[in-house]
Amino acid sequence: MVKGSRISSKLTNSASVKFFCHNSSPLSLALCTILLFTLTIFIFVLYSKDILEDQQKPLFSDDSRFHSQSRLLESSLHHKGQIVDDQLWDPPFSNGLHQCVQPTAKYKAAQESNNYMTVRSNGGLNQMRTGIADMVAVARIMNATLVIPQLDKRSFWKDSSAFSDIFDEIHFIASLHQDVRIVKELPMALETVPRARKHFTSWSGMSYYENMTQLWKDYQIIHVAKSDSRLANNDLPLDIQRLRCRTLYCALRFSPSIENLGKRLVERLRSLGGRYIALHLRYEKDMLAFTGCTHSLSSVESEELRILRENTNHWKVKKINSTEQRNAGLCPLTPKEMGIFIQALGYPPSTLIYIAAGEIYGSTSRLSDLTSRFPNVVFKETVATQEELEGFSNHASQTAALDYIISVESDVFIPSYSGNMARAVEGHRRFLGHRKTITPDRKGLIQVFDKLVAGQLQEEGSSLSKIVKKMHKNRSSALPFPNPTVWQAVSVLLLQGFIWMIEMSLNLQSFLMQLYSMTTMAIT
Repeated sequence: MVKGSRISSKLTNSASVKFFCHNSSPLSLALCTILLFTLTIFIFVLYSKDILEDQQKPLFSDDSRFHSQSRLLESSLHHKGQIVDDQLWDPPFSNGLHQCVQPTAKYKAAQESNNYMTVRSNGGLNQMRTGIADMVAVARIMNATLVIPQLDKRSFWKDSSAFSDIFDEIHFIASLHQDVRIVKELPMALETVPRARKHFTSWSGMSYYENMTQLWKDYQIIHVAKSDSRLANNDLPLDIQRLRCRTLYCALRFSPSIENLGKRLVERLRSLGGRYIALHLRYEKDMLAFTGCTHSLSSVESEELRILRENTNHWKVKKINSTEQRNAGLCPLTPKEMGIFIQALGYPPSTLIYIAAGEIYGSTSRLSDLTSRFPNVVFKETVATQEELEGFSNHASQTAALDYIISVESDVFIPSYSGNMARAVEGHRRFLGHRKTITPDRKGLIQVFDKLVAGQLQEEGSSLSKIVKKMHKNRSSALPFPNPTVWQAVSVLLLQGFIWMIEMSLNLQSFLMQLYSMTTMAIT
């Protein structure tokens, strides 16, 4: 009976609609359409609100939550160690972001050019890498043929390595052939041709380099004396930014000998401990002299560093207040401070730590403050054999490349100072999938370490760990995006809204066609 009445009701309503449509004026029909559309929008807004509320509601009701919490409490003791372990090693949430370096649809292949650009790279390995990536972009902007860059042989490290000793030259040229024409050397006919020698202005943008193309009127060759920091970071065309990334993370692959040994060392580290931390311990003589950081050093050591800084011509700042540097967070953390920091984060003493660095200033005596907390500290010299490292001796950039590979492939990367390598490795790790990098808050940690020395804070116990963990809650490569749950809810809402609008458009189109047909019939 109920079923029959529902059918009857439907028939009645249907008949009413037909009667209304056939007996209404075009104006009434238009108003009806607008009313229905407004009503539908209102319903959609309410539905959207429900979606967001559903995303934020607990999964269980109050009754089921009690039983769920009981089960969780029972299993928490068993799984607590695993949860803490995952928090220490798992990569941060990537918010769905991924590599995006391919050219846009409007990007055109490199044009043939008889104008050449020669480059002298300067600095250490990573300073040269970023400089070379910039010069590839500049060559593209200026429509120049790029000659394989010359590497710095006059820096602090006195490394005589050529480009092909460190990088895969053939791969570099081939992978960028659509972007920039690259040759190994100048044509012999141009060796004696006069060239424009330029120190391009630091952090220059597109307009600057477009104006520099005027040099081609008088010169066929431009020689760039320094490659670092020549190109602005922002306000560049998307394709130029993507070209820099392709160069840095894809084209500048290390030479086969470096790549092969680096991969072997990573495999050995995995066999030793499964997971490992790569600690870029920038506590080397050149860095301490350059920054003027002498905290905890003897007067003899401090004087040695001062003399080195005075005698290094390209280091412009000679007089540095070490205390002010340290309080401002501008000094690399010491081995002892890094040991305290990593321990406070919760990593157990058994953690395998690879030191990605050159010779530590003070050697064993300074490292003892780290190894006393973490005995499993290794270097490339202890992981590789003497025979494997023989070809790399006296080539600081090549050994730095090994450290770079091992750091990029590590489970966790922690730099003691935010120098060129620290930034390069962190960027590469994000590019490869947001691998975990923990950047110490040096300025904040100095205050903590000073309290430890003054006896106002104890290294043992939970207080220090809580302070350090809270300080670094958002310093592990996590990207500045909304809470994942809310972000996912908004994404679902937008997607459903988009689908709904398409369906509404189709339904409205069909309705208007019917409306037009009925109106025509009524007029006829």
